[in-house]
Amino acid sequence: MSYGVCYMHDLLNHITKFIKIILLSVLSVFFVSSSNAELTVEEIIKSRQALFSKNYRTAKKVQSLASNLDFEDAILLMNEMSENYKVLIDLFPENSQEGFDTEALLTIWDEKDDFNALMQKASDDMINLASVIEDADDIRGTLTKFMWSNCKACHSRYREEH
Repeated sequence: MSYGVCYMHDLLNHITKFIKIILLSVLSVFFVSSSNAELTVEEIIKSRQALFSKNYRTAKKVQSLASNLDFEDAILLMNEMSENYKVLIDLFPENSQEGFDTEALLTIWDEKDDFNALMQKASDDMINLASVIEDADDIRGTLTKFMWSNCKACHSRYREEH
């Protein structure tokens, strides 16, 4: 097989993976948004806890992959995290402020617009990270700027201390 055919095959595989992730993300956003009214408070709280935990585990994978220069897989995970942050915006309705071991501070609801803006910024920053990571001179610093700083901002302002 010639180099051009191999390259096209790899490119097609990459595009296919990306399209699958986007479709899954869109469907999950639609599902969560349309079904929040039907979820119990416990399900909402557990869903957001699970999604934050998933993003943390995914962020650790992103860091490992990017540090090992495996940018293709890291970028797919960055896009997934971006979509997760968008979903999280809808998982903080007024009736989910307490109970079920939530570690969310009431500050979230007092500053709902600021919290939502931080979730949107985290989502946007993951897309930006995906676009710059391959050319970054300082991978660790770039990950801190676009990924870990948002985690820290949210934890320090909107989550109970451990």
